[in-house]
Amino acid sequence: MGLRRDSLKACPREKKSMTLQKLFDLDSPRNGASKLARSSNGSPRKECQDSENEEIFSLIPHCSVFYTFNNPQESPSQQDLKRLKLIQLLSIIKCSKTAFNREVLSSVFSMLSANLFRPLPPSKTSLICILPDDDELVATPSAAWSHLQIVFDIFHRLLLKTDPKELREYIDHSFLVNLLSLFRSEDPKERESLKNVCHQIYSKFTFYRSFMRKAMNDVFLHYIFEADQHHCGIGDLLEIWGSIINGFTVPLKQEHKLFLTRVLIPLHKPKGMQAYHRQLAYCVSQFVHKDAALGGTVVRGMLRYWPVTNCQKEVLLIGELEDVVENIDPEHYRTIALPLCTQITKCLNSWNSQVAERGLYVWNNEQFVKMASQAMEDVLPVVVRGMEKNLKYHWSNSVKQLTQNVKEMLQGLEPSLYIRCLSRLALEESAAQHREMTRKEMWERVEMAAATRNQCVHQLRCICVSSYD
Repeated sequence: MGLRRDSLKACPREKKSMTLQKLFDLDSPRNGASKLARSSNGSPRKECQDSENEEIFSLIPHCSVFYTFNNPQESPSQQDLKRLKLIQLLSIIKCSKTAFNREVLSSVFSMLSANLFRPLPPSKTSLICILPDDDELVATPSAAWSHLQIVFDIFHRLLLKTDPKELREYIDHSFLVNLLSLFRSEDPKERESLKNVCHQIYSKFTFYRSFMRKAMNDVFLHYIFEADQHHCGIGDLLEIWGSIINGFTVPLKQEHKLFLTRVLIPLHKPKGMQAYHRQLAYCVSQFVHKDAALGGTVVRGMLRYWPVTNCQKEVLLIGELEDVVENIDPEHYRTIALPLCTQITKCLNSWNSQVAERGLYVWNNEQFVKMASQAMEDVLPVVVRGMEKNLKYHWSNSVKQLTQNVKEMLQGLEPSLYIRCLSRLALEESAAQHREMTRKEMWERVEMAAATRNQCVHQLRCICVSSYD
């Protein structure tokens, strides 16, 4: 009662397909004739592949319908049905052991485009890019995420198991530009999935690397100089760039150095920098690690874009400058010591106590003190003037105490120079007081002369009037 030797074993894919059909009760249409018809020389693998392709073609129309989840006319049951169809399609792609043909790939990528490349809703709040750590402002996933999550999983699976040369026809320049535009989404889970997909594309599609770098640069430049600066995905794009920079070879190409000077450094300018500063600082530090000579360029560029009224940005930039100094080439210490210490002195004189304290804590960094000591003759007079101003006029007692500690440390390093700076400062203050007294005396003489002249004019007018009488 055994099986006939010439009978074919049942295809594993057909069993799995029937299991999914019973599980989801989808009753997907099948061509019964194609299931039963078998050629005399056909193989189980070929029949299994044909069955997979037919099932994919039957699922694509259901998966290609996009639901906004905001339209009351949309049927919840149809939305649930689409999700089940997407799960079924993902299961087929996961379990498939063979490569898909062009017809299948074309249909699947049309479905991916229909779901991914849709109009994004308008921004609900502009603060989401400025205050990213505020728990009340963290965006919740969109209603469509239940579908988009599976769509991204399907996309990721195709990237993993398909040869990039076969996908080049479907993932072209236009597709990549549309993909990068989705980083404006306020859904953090969608941006995370986009980031993973872009990492995968950049890793496998080596022939697109130059174009992807240029396309991301265009997004950054548009954000800095043209847009309204409401873009939630700058930090995610910078994370991708962090991995790219980490893979750069040394010596760095001129193209990559231009990216640092023309894109990364100007990204310190926008008012929403706090939202992506961690990723930006990492990218900048990677450049300095690979080429310490770029440290001077970074410092001068950051000083050029130093904020005037944004105290939070000042605190962040002081910390970033401190990290850059720790990795900078010592040969450039002398060129950046004076402008850097001048800016730090302005910060420690700030009426905002957080900025002032952060500027004073920099002097606890041994590398920063070593950098300043290379040009102490130029640096110390500026620093002494700022610290004496703090000790006399600053409103915060904690700032005054920290200033006193820094003063004692610098006096221990350069006692004779510090005394000369104090003497010079005293002479400058005395000269300034003398100039002020001279200016007041001149104004008093001018006012007395004007008063005398006005009195004479008044008397002449009185005489003229009395003569007419």
